[in-house]
Amino acid sequence: MFDDLAELYQDVILEHSKRPRHGQRLACFDADAKGDNPMCGDRVQLFVRHAADGRIEDVGFEARGCAISVASADLMAEVLRGRTDEEARQMAEKFRELARTGKLAEGAAGAADEALETLQPLAGVHGYPSRVKCATLPWHALIAALQGRKEAGSE
Repeated sequence: MFDDLAELYQDVILEHSKRPRHGQRLACFDADAKGDNPMCGDRVQLFVRHAADGRIEDVGFEARGCAISVASADLMAEVLRGRTDEEARQMAEKFRELARTGKLAEGAAGAADEALETLQPLAGVHGYPSRVKCATLPWHALIAALQGRKEAGSE
């Protein structure tokens, strides 16, 4: 059991949770949403700023929660820069599948899927159903923000 947990909390997850590179409220943003998982207490507020061409220029977040939810938010912020909203939505769906199954979708190829390799350390959550919600919470907040909603749940 300990070996499984050690594998889950890999160095990448711990590094991003202890020292998130994007863990701050953006000074200027044009979309935001809160995500809340009342079952475990994870909370995230996501801030998205778009460039003039409509692509995601920056993502920041404020989070209170476990290492997995904070690391997921931080890694997500890294891979979203330069993406369109549609590409971000597709990445969110692929990440949710990765978190649920531990695998990237069949036929995954292209720049977005290469970026998903960055998220691979979080694939281990698939063996811990309660942790899947931790990993996907920031992504639910992203979708809510892109849709103009202010709140997202963990489902």
